[in-house]
Amino acid sequence: MRRGMWGAERGAPAGGVKLSGVTASADEAVPTSDRPSGVQSIDRAVAILTAFSRARPVLGISELARHTDLTRGTTHRLVSALAAHGMLAQVPGSTAYSLGPRLLGLAEAARDQLSLDVQAPPVMTWLRDRTGETVGLHILDALPSRRTIAQVESLQPLRRTYTDLGASRPPHQGAPGKLLLAHAPGRVAAEVVAALGRAEPAAAEELAAELDRVRAEGYAISLEERVRGVVALAVPVRDHKGEVAAALSVSVPAVRAGRPELVAMAPLAQEAAARLSSRLGHEPGDAGGVADGAD
Repeated sequence: MRRGMWGAERGAPAGGVKLSGVTASADEAVPTSDRPSGVQSIDRAVAILTAFSRARPVLGISELARHTDLTRGTTHRLVSALAAHGMLAQVPGSTAYSLGPRLLGLAEAARDQLSLDVQAPPVMTWLRDRTGETVGLHILDALPSRRTIAQVESLQPLRRTYTDLGASRPPHQGAPGKLLLAHAPGRVAAEVVAALGRAEPAAAEELAAELDRVRAEGYAISLEERVRGVVALAVPVRDHKGEVAAALSVSVPAVRAGRPELVAMAPLAQEAAARLSSRLGHEPGDAGGVADGAD
């Protein structure tokens, strides 16, 4: 059995793009030195737009100036220009502003490109090349059931190959299903556990404990649970709302890995998931508006 071949790549970015000179947070100061005036204006306009959020949907000139560390006069000029282009809109009956209607069209264009089928393949290939194993992408549907929607196969002669792409599978079987179930919104997980408990009380109790472990550890592991001779690791992929949109998995023939190897692989898989999450618009620290697995 091969051991110790997997680990996070040192120095690799966790995903996401940062514009030079644009602050990481809307609450930080915008740099003003040694910047060409045109680029500086773009930096400042971006800072104003990113000051708005779900928590701060409406802001006045003074608030925007405070969040961006710009003067009130500069803020007013930039806000007026952004409003003229539909990027901001004045709230009726108020001197405050909100994000404007022009952004809706841009958001739709971005959403088309921020889909799993567009963004996942390069990241899945990246993870396959670093682990040498098959990488899968899975979602939870409304039934709920787990569906595998894509894979990038290992190049090794002995490898895991998903032959059931798109097929419906029980969500509590296998690492991807347990990962998705653990992070499902509302009472989805509780209902699945309860349904299982009516037929197999002991199995339901074990599943509930396993889902708690998945939430605490940030990954799920399965050891020949669904397919004999195959072990797997799964990690969550989050969307722009911070909600778990998919599970990214690495599946390995059992002769090559056991629990220790899968645990060692987790940081690399989580790095890949962070890269894909960033491509989907997720910002680290955003846990989403709905509590995962909440009752």
